[in-house]
Amino acid sequence: MNWHEYVKKTGKLPEWPYKVNYGKENVVESDVLVVGGGVAGCRAAIEARRKGATVAVADRGFSKRSGNGGAGVDHWHGAVTNPCSKVTPEMYSEVAMECAGGYTNGSARYIIGKEGWDTLLETEQMGVQIRDEDDEFKDTMFRDEETKLLFAYDVENKHCLRIYGHNIKPCVDAEMRRLGCDVYDRICITSLLTEGGKQGTRVVGATGINDRTGEFYIFKAKAVVIATGTVGRLWSFAPELTQSAAMYNLNQTAAGHSIGWKAGAEMVLMEHQAARAISGMGYAPYSMGNTDNTYQGAPAVDAEGRTVSYANSYGELLEEERQIYESSRPDKFVIGHGIGLNMANGKDYLITSLDPKLGQKIRSGEYKLPLYNDFTLLPEKHRRLIFGMMLSQEGKCRVPIYETLTQWGFDPDKDMLQMPVYNPDYYAFGAAWSGVNTHNPPNWCSMGGGGFLTDWRLQSTLPGLFAAGGTPIFGSGCHGEAHTTGRYAGRQAAAFAKKNGAVEPDSEQIKKEKERCYAPVTREDGDIGWKEMNYAIARIMQDYCGSEVKTDLTLELGVKRFNDLLETEGERTYASNPHELARLLECFSLIDLGKCCMEASKARKASSRILNFKRMDYPEVDPADWNAFVSVSQKDDETRSRLVSHRYYLEAPYSNDLEENYQRYAEIG
Repeated sequence: MNWHEYVKKTGKLPEWPYKVNYGKENVVESDVLVVGGGVAGCRAAIEARRKGATVAVADRGFSKRSGNGGAGVDHWHGAVTNPCSKVTPEMYSEVAMECAGGYTNGSARYIIGKEGWDTLLETEQMGVQIRDEDDEFKDTMFRDEETKLLFAYDVENKHCLRIYGHNIKPCVDAEMRRLGCDVYDRICITSLLTEGGKQGTRVVGATGINDRTGEFYIFKAKAVVIATGTVGRLWSFAPELTQSAAMYNLNQTAAGHSIGWKAGAEMVLMEHQAARAISGMGYAPYSMGNTDNTYQGAPAVDAEGRTVSYANSYGELLEEERQIYESSRPDKFVIGHGIGLNMANGKDYLITSLDPKLGQKIRSGEYKLPLYNDFTLLPEKHRRLIFGMMLSQEGKCRVPIYETLTQWGFDPDKDMLQMPVYNPDYYAFGAAWSGVNTHNPPNWCSMGGGGFLTDWRLQSTLPGLFAAGGTPIFGSGCHGEAHTTGRYAGRQAAAFAKKNGAVEPDSEQIKKEKERCYAPVTREDGDIGWKEMNYAIARIMQDYCGSEVKTDLTLELGVKRFNDLLETEGERTYASNPHELARLLECFSLIDLGKCCMEASKARKASSRILNFKRMDYPEVDPADWNAFVSVSQKDDETRSRLVSHRYYLEAPYSNDLEENYQRYAEIG
């Protein structure tokens, strides 16, 4: 019986089903604490445990299916050392830096290139199928006959794999638990504990609240790995409208960013904003016709059956199917799509898309709306690869899209899949379901590639605090890359724990955090709930840190509005149960995250095309003096900022050679 059925039958709301015990303290001690149980967190825990560390994992949800990768994956990027690949780790790192104009993490990209294939092979041993074992796609251009690996995007350079990843999260979760990691589900982490309770010192643990019992958790650890993912509801909060259109998990609040910021870690790219394309107001991912990512290569036709040509990144129309899966220039390679990489300078390395003049041709009447995917134009195996194998493995697609369409009678052997009808100028992008620039309010943004400034150990600027996954590591990648950086960070955290003894957390810091956490359930006159707070937070971000309005004054007012919100409505908040308490604490975390973004935006005194960053009071775009990362951090609750070279990872004290740095710091001896 679900919630609706219960209320309809009984006429009343169900009572809270768990025993509530506000204030009870649970102390958990381990060598390594992993905050976040998504794919990066699971891999960090597995590797730390294999290296002999005791491991505790605190996950906001249920780790079997939690996180962005919990629903599965069909692509694995960064496996450049697989036996078929023509791409090297050096190429992968340097091209990523070139494409992003320097605004990505070159050391992390190199680590991904070095270890991505090995990480995938370990995943295969955990029970994930990574090969065409049943020879379903034998003799197609996508398959290597010797290894039975299937490739996407670039069938010449062969470094991005198609995998059968619908069960990938349960597999890594089972391995984590089999190895004896202590997993604490339903924990909302609220703060990091630091040596002496001071900002900028070594991290020695964390605190959290159980969202079912309300109990307080004190995690003591020699090293901590942050693997909490991105944020889903900072600039916008309309889950009834946006959840089905989101590839991201809108439960995520980038809590790891917030607690790291509060602890004094240096953060970079926090001013980077992206159009809210994948968590916006379009259609459910791949529920509508499109020609992007998973559906790359799906033929497009207009209402009268005219075929729409694909084109390379130079706008040159393609005549053969194979050209869709090749780079635009023979001496280049397709770096991949969906890897969290800003492709501002990446024309040579982009995937193919539809004819860039398609919008003009629709307006002139050469093509007539609506457009459709006509899978019948493909060879039978290629049709089955896209609509069958790929769609059924991609995150959030297996049940709601693939199974639903199939059960309701959609047959790609004879049926077409309609694309949304919208502004013709945006069809060439390919991801018609996402509603890019067509459905989203212009001030609904999302956090770009911001995260912790990390070294070659993926350690933050705070000793003992490591980062793993997509955005906890600034400018990092997607699903497969999250596995790889998680594995690497877990190894580093175990090594740190082995070399450094335990430090007892500061009791006063714990006491203050506990009082803060329980304030909403102890006040008797509260009348503001967590949803009202979240709506207010999103509105402040839209008004004061939107895409066009930023000035020193608006950003300063934005920070003030957040402080006012805490001192007024924040002091009137209430929670009826532990779930509402955890959601409310997430709102306070979102306020910290919003202030961090605003402080970073204040610190960059220039506009940037690459970062989609516009200052009304500093309109010059990408001046040479600002061609660097802006780092922001807190010391004694005061914000500090500095410029950091894009290539800091190849400058002193590091070597200028990628491989030399990797061998020195990777803990592979």
